[in-house]
Amino acid sequence: MEPNMLGAYGPWAASLIGEGPARLSFRNPRFAPEGLDAWRREARQRTADLMLEPDAGGIPHAEVQHQFEYDGLEVEHLRWQLPYGPTTEAVVLKPLGASGRLPAVLALHDHGGNKSFGWRKVAQISDDLHPIMRDHRDEYYGGVSWANELARRGYLVLVHDAFAFASRRIRLADVPARIRDGLEEVEPESVEEVRAYNRFASGHEHIVSKSLFCAGTTWPGVFLAEDRKALDYLSSRPDVDPDRIGCGGLSGGGLRTCYLAGTDDRISCACCVGMMSTWRDYLLNKTFTHTWMIYVPGLPNDLDYPEVLGLRVPRPTLVQYDEEDFLFTLPEMRRADSMLGEVFAKAGAEDRYRGTFYPGPHKFDLPMQAEAFSWFDRWLKG
Repeated sequence: MEPNMLGAYGPWAASLIGEGPARLSFRNPRFAPEGLDAWRREARQRTADLMLEPDAGGIPHAEVQHQFEYDGLEVEHLRWQLPYGPTTEAVVLKPLGASGRLPAVLALHDHGGNKSFGWRKVAQISDDLHPIMRDHRDEYYGGVSWANELARRGYLVLVHDAFAFASRRIRLADVPARIRDGLEEVEPESVEEVRAYNRFASGHEHIVSKSLFCAGTTWPGVFLAEDRKALDYLSSRPDVDPDRIGCGGLSGGGLRTCYLAGTDDRISCACCVGMMSTWRDYLLNKTFTHTWMIYVPGLPNDLDYPEVLGLRVPRPTLVQYDEEDFLFTLPEMRRADSMLGEVFAKAGAEDRYRGTFYPGPHKFDLPMQAEAFSWFDRWLKG
């Protein structure tokens, strides 16, 4: 027996999900290619039942805090209030002088062990970059803010803070002193305070997830509910073509892409980066590297993780893998790629799925961005 996350219980636990297609996998022989729509309805309904997505209200009313020009782009710094929690901050970027309805992308920021920041991980609206964000951008994004780079190609790009990040973070003052471990928010923008908060937030994830279970929902369900609200707002803008909307992101943004693009047909084109493997990989090898934000109890009985994204077949879907990504094992990443390839092939849509493997560690670097942006161009502009 190979060492695994559950020790002697690992082989037994892996046997529960088995080797073959899960109960609601489109690869399961009981689903015929001509039954694609019926299969999708059944599988999406089951996914929704398990994710327990909360009610996040109607289309958000976005208030423009600032509107200005920066580095060849029109910038809107927004905020909106959901029925619960702190106000959500977001930014919209689009080319200067753009007119008419533009193709749009919902850019989904990563986790990165950094809950002090959200949209600022992938978008930039001034020359004043926080030093932690500069390092983050250099490590994961090839030294650029990819939302800005995409906007310059003719897109309207929306980036919002996700649940428990940045403007949506859980404030230290709002939790009991016994779990704050002596921390107080004094200068939330200082490097020391950011690092201290991130340490607290990492340990607090266990509490947040268990509390959400007690509330009858899941962390992926909350993510999905709030990302849908951002998509509602994006689709409602008069300068957006609602038939040409994509989404994408690295890591935690790839996770959010998987759930949003897999369950919402308004996403015409998707790009999931550095966040694709199998439930077996998480179970046996990699649960210790991953956030609570990925897990939906019971879902592995019905769909493997790649097949959640596969619920969008035949809509265009790009998945980018990093071959030395510590978050996954390469054999299971390749197995995930094979699963998605089989799903799209069975639907007669081989050209709508592409899985690309890149050398190197966890990242969305410039060559990967070039492919992703060309993928968006092909399906949102072509």
